[in-house]
Amino acid sequence: MTGDLSETGPLLQRAGAGDAQALGELFARYRDRLRQMVRLRLDRRLQGRIDPSDVLQEVYLDFAKRLPEYAADPSMAFYLWLRSVTGQRLIDLHRQHLGAKMRDAGQEVSLYRGALPQASSVSLAAQLLGRLTSASRAAIRAETQIRVQEVLNGMDPLDREVLTLRHFEMLSNEETAAVLGIKKSAASNRYVRALKRLKELLAGIPGFDYP
Repeated sequence: MTGDLSETGPLLQRAGAGDAQALGELFARYRDRLRQMVRLRLDRRLQGRIDPSDVLQEVYLDFAKRLPEYAADPSMAFYLWLRSVTGQRLIDLHRQHLGAKMRDAGQEVSLYRGALPQASSVSLAAQLLGRLTSASRAAIRAETQIRVQEVLNGMDPLDREVLTLRHFEMLSNEETAAVLGIKKSAASNRYVRALKRLKELLAGIPGFDYP
C-alpha cells in the first residue's frame, strides 16, 4: 500500500470522483516540490524559454486526466506517482524543443521506473552556490560556479542522482529507494557515501563553505 495515502486519502477520493476543488487542492499541496524538481531537471538550453510555472500548468492537465486511473488502483505513493507524471511531461517537452539533440550523452538518467531528465549541473551548482560565504563578487561567483559544475559532472551518475533526490528534491530515504528500485538501506548508504564524496571534491574550491 502507498505510504502517503493516510494524508491524501480523503482528498484523493474526492478528486478521483471528479471534485474539481479537491483536484486543485491536492495538486497545490505538492506544487512547490514539483517546481523545484522542474527547475533542477529542465535542460539548460530551455531555461529562459520555458518557465517552470508553465510546465506545471501542463502537468496539472496530465494529472487531472490520469488521476481517476491512479485513484482506482494506487500502485505507488501518491507524490511519487505525481512526480513521475511531471517527469514524463519534462521528457516530452525536451523532445519537442530539442529533438535529436536529446540523444546527447547525459540528457536522461535511467531509473527503476523509467527515464527522467537528468538534473542539470548548472542548476545543481546554482543551488550549492547558495552556501557560499565569501565569493560574493560576480566574477568570482561565475568562476566558482564553473568549478562546482565540473565537480558535479565528474561524479558517478547514480551518486549524483541520489544527491539530487535526497538533497535537492528533498525526497525521503524511503521515497529515494522506491524511485531507484533499491533497498532503503542501500539508498541510505549510497547517499552518505555520495555526500561525503561531494564534500571532499568541493573542499578544494576557495570560498566554498559546505557543511
